[in-house]
Amino acid sequence: MITINCLTRKYADAVVEMMRVFYASPAVSTNGSEEIFRCDVEQCINDNPYLEGYVFTEDEDVAGYAMIAKSFSTEFGKSCMWIEDLYLKPEYRGTGIGTEFLAFIQEKYPDSLLRLEVEEENERAVHVYRKNGFDVLPYMEMKK
Repeated sequence: MITINCLTRKYADAVVEMMRVFYASPAVSTNGSEEIFRCDVEQCINDNPYLEGYVFTEDEDVAGYAMIAKSFSTEFGKSCMWIEDLYLKPEYRGTGIGTEFLAFIQEKYPDSLLRLEVEEENERAVHVYRKNGFDVLPYMEMKK
């Protein structure tokens, strides 16, 4: 049985290791850095009001992690929970953990919009998100 835990110092190194794998994969368009990974984990542990971290465990085994960034969408007129990272170790993919986590976040933030980015080539993830009610937004996102 999978448990969804808040990210604590106990899981920090395991999450950083998974971030290295995740950000080096085709699922993410940037590679990140050790400094960014450590900063993200510290922000989750230190109760940053804009970032939450979660770890999925089965008994004592870490199966994956997720990070949620909080914002507000003027486009949709409500708070917005950005699913920034959702990573499962290969042996845990296809077991329903992703769906369970999406339901957990929807239940925790019932009046919020859930948003995420996914690479089109990540067909397995796209399937999970579509199955859970996510639709594609028809525009490009930009950054500076």
